[in-house]
Order: sequence, then structure tokens, then C-alpha cells
Amino acid sequence: MAATAKILQLGSGELGREFVISAKRLGAHIVACDAYAGAPAMQVADEAEVFSMLDGAALSAAIDKHKPDFIVPEVEAIRTEVLKDYEERGQNVVPSARATLMTMNRDRIREVAAGELGLPTSKYLYAESLEELRAAVAKIGLPCVVKPVMSSSGKGQSTVKAEGEIDKAWHYAVAGMRGDRSRVIVEGFIAFDYEITLLTIRTRDGVVFCPPIGHRQERGDYQESWQPTAMAPAAIAEAQRQAKAVVDNLGGYGLYGVEFFVKGDAVIFSELSPRPHDTGMVTLISQNLTEFDLHARAILGLPIPSITQHGPSASAVILADRDATEFTVEGLAAALTPAAPGIDLDLRIFNKPTTRPYRRMGVALALMPNGTTDQARAAARAAAAKVTIRYKI
Repeated sequence: MAATAKILQLGSGELGREFVISAKRLGAHIVACDAYAGAPAMQVADEAEVFSMLDGAALSAAIDKHKPDFIVPEVEAIRTEVLKDYEERGQNVVPSARATLMTMNRDRIREVAAGELGLPTSKYLYAESLEELRAAVAKIGLPCVVKPVMSSSGKGQSTVKAEGEIDKAWHYAVAGMRGDRSRVIVEGFIAFDYEITLLTIRTRDGVVFCPPIGHRQERGDYQESWQPTAMAPAAIAEAQRQAKAVVDNLGGYGLYGVEFFVKGDAVIFSELSPRPHDTGMVTLISQNLTEFDLHARAILGLPIPSITQHGPSASAVILADRDATEFTVEGLAAALTPAAPGIDLDLRIFNKPTTRPYRRMGVALALMPNGTTDQARAAARAAAAKVTIRYKI
């Protein structure tokens, strides 16, 4: 039996793994690509290729070899000019080569959102050296946030509260950069009430949304997320308006993770990813269709029914704390045992071949059909805390 589509997936982390599972359930043939062998998505894909996404020749060779129906980027650092070239030759890049280029660089997507579309954002400037960073911080003011224009999962992001922290912020940003551009964005600090991810799905029949997802970050990386999050109807409508404006500008079909800060009644655009979002892993337990199912359906042009919620839900990350190549993951039975009736628990262990400090190795999921979001968050955190990474010394 022929596959419904052949997909070349560029990046094979935990988000890519769940997407592969969703796409394969719909009959797709997946070629999973990453810079190292045995990446999570490779373990469930039909084929695998190992190369750096920044190696334009290797990327072209993989496309020519497999002749996919869809090229689906899952990482930020990719030779986007190669994707643009293939798109011009008729190749389907998800959601589009332009969207991939714009969203993989915080400076470019900020110019689209603030410059072209006039969406509210924080004050911002760019810097390409330590000296330029000092000057930018002086203009933006303290506190401020310094981020690499290209990174993933918050790597290289820090908040500068005093002049003495500027040098450290620059070196931390450079160390966390992806790609080959030493450039940072300096943003004015927003004392927001909370931040959300609005999963926005652009389909051939229009744009649809999931209920907003609240999340908490540390070191610029998500630690827990929950759905639903308390948000006024007017604020939800404004977030949807802004998200639709951005994804319609970028075009193509697929799921976008659009991030916003919310301060009172104000909704402030932050950034977005043209693919499933890490905070959206809560949808693995919260919705009838996960963000990965929605991405797959949008890409393949399949119908998306009403998105329904199962009840207050949460996710909490399971992190490593050191570098290791030999380790075991323990405590799963304890983590999956609810502390009280009425709690549904689940786990995703990512099977990454190595650990490093703060590397995400899994996620705990909790659903409280008759409870509250706060109770779901507490249950997810408790489950995550029971999972232990045992290192072999």
C-alpha cells in the first residue's frame, strides 16, 4: 500500500517524534533527519538521515535522494536559502520557505509583526557585538531581556537587571546561539501578568485556534504549561486577531505556536514558531486532537473537526542535571500512580541518547476532569519529580 505522503522531517527531537507518530497514523512515510543518530523521532520513523541542517549540500542531497511530498522543518537552524530554492522549483516546504526564514530569526519576525503589521511588541534593538549590546541596553533601559536572534527552547536568553550583567549576557547569548550569526535582540522588560501560547492552525479552510495555554519559564525555557488558562474573552479575541494577522502574512498550511505577554487588558506579541510548540505538549492529554495531530492534518489537507477539551490539564518537564552517555530512567510506576482519585496521569520519555544539564528528557502530563488547573499543575509537577535519571558512574 502506498503512503499518503512522503515527509522529510528536518530535526528529530521530542516534538518531531510526536509529529511522526501523528503523521504515520495517517499513513505518511517519514524520513527523519538530525545531526546525530538515534534522535527521538528517528526511533519511530521509516527512514533516517544524519547530517547538519546547516550543511546546505547535505540538505540538498537529502531532498534530491528522497524526493518528498513535504519538507517539514522542526529545528531553527536550517539553510533556509536551500529551502527557498527548492520551493521555487515546486517543492512543498511547510508551512512555507518564507515562514521558515522569518520565524527562525527573531529579528525578521519582529520586523514583520511590528514593522509590517503594526502589532504591539516590547521596545527592541539589535546588537552584533558586546559594544553594540552595551549601547542598546543604554537606550532600551534596565531591566531588559537579551536573546540570540536564532536559538531554540530559550537557550542563550537572560534578563539584565544591572550594567554589570551585560558582559555575561552577551557571552551567554553567543554560547546559546544557533546558526552562524552573532546577533542578539535586546527587548524592554515587560512586567506581564502572565504569558500564553496560542496554537494557531492555518488550514485550506481558514484559521482555527486551540484554547490559550499558560506557561512558566526558567532560563528562557519552559518548565510547565497548562490549559485552559484564565483569560478574558476580549483578550482571547485580541490574541486571535494578532495571531491570524501574522500567520496569514507568512502563509502556508500547518500549526504555529504564537506567544504573547498579557498585561491587564493588553495583549503583546512576543514571537512564534511555525511548528508544534514545546508548551503545547500539554495537548497530549488535554484535547481530542493534539497539536501534532492538528499539524499533520493541516499539512496533509485533511479536515479538522471541533477541538474539544477533556478538562483542566498540565505538563511538567523532566530535566537532566549533568552530562552523561550512560543512564537509566526510573520511577515511572510511582510517577503514574495518582495521589488521589480523579487524576489521570501520563508520561512521555524521549529516549535521548545523552544527557546534559537542563536537557529535557521527558514530560509528565496530568488531567483533572473534575478539578482545577492549579490542581492539574500540582499533579504534573509531583509526577515529574518522581521520575529519576540514574547515572552510571
